[in-house]
Amino acid sequence: MNPGIHLVHKEVGESSFDVVRGFKHEAYEAGLKKFALGHGGTLDPFADGLLLVLAGQATRLMELLHPLPKTYLARLEWGEETDTGDHQGLVVAQGPTPALEALEGVLEPFLGWTDQIPPATSAKKIDGEAAYKKAHRGEVFEMRPSRVYLHSAAWERHEAPGRSWLRITCRGGFYVRSLARDIGRSLGCPAHLSALTRTAIGPWEDPGSGNRRLLEGGDLLPWCKVRRISDVEADHLLHGRPIPLGELEGPAWALPEGFPDPEAPVAGVHGGRVVALLKEKEGCWWTGANLRGGL
Repeated sequence: MNPGIHLVHKEVGESSFDVVRGFKHEAYEAGLKKFALGHGGTLDPFADGLLLVLAGQATRLMELLHPLPKTYLARLEWGEETDTGDHQGLVVAQGPTPALEALEGVLEPFLGWTDQIPPATSAKKIDGEAAYKKAHRGEVFEMRPSRVYLHSAAWERHEAPGRSWLRITCRGGFYVRSLARDIGRSLGCPAHLSALTRTAIGPWEDPGSGNRRLLEGGDLLPWCKVRRISDVEADHLLHGRPIPLGELEGPAWALPEGFPDPEAPVAGVHGGRVVALLKEKEGCWWTGANLRGGL
């Protein structure tokens, strides 16, 4: 059980926390009873695909993962809208299925930055509590729109008349269930999500069922610029002292053209390990986060 980011395939039927719980059990068996673990973005139990499990000090990188592009393959069912936006909910509207020619231009208005109303059974916080908990208790509440970003969307294939596959790339915080609902409403043809696979997050692809891969060192933050740090500079940062700006290396991986800048920090790398996240102040680099021992 090594610190870092573990690329894991989550199976249909598992919750994201089920996967993390499995890691917690491994850590406990290895004698690591207080080992920090978490995930870098939830997947609904009915969905499968790539889940990032953050281990050890990598849990401190969680906020850096949220703005990355995430790619999904979604299956839409036409003719019914549900209260959850997926096939597990109650049907709240029924209607016709769309003609294929009607689907050609329907995706364009959803591209870029838009306001999206999350599903009532989402993890979106309402007064400090996840909306799905309130929904499961039967509480009535209003879901406020969130500002979300959809970078690309394209139909993969159609199984006329009642089913279509859609591939999208979006920023964190985007709800594919809401997109299915809203596409249906725009066409006057109710729709819901019946399957969802997350195929990639940033530069990383789903390792496939039963597989996992550990990311360490330079593989952890390939979209960040890098400042190589000497032994002396590493000691300065460790004790809260600044280091000169020096030379920066460009990112090892580029975001898709036009994708919003995630405003990533500079990764301080010493001995092949990321030891600090750096922020510039007064013409020097200061430690924004100190990753003791490195990752």
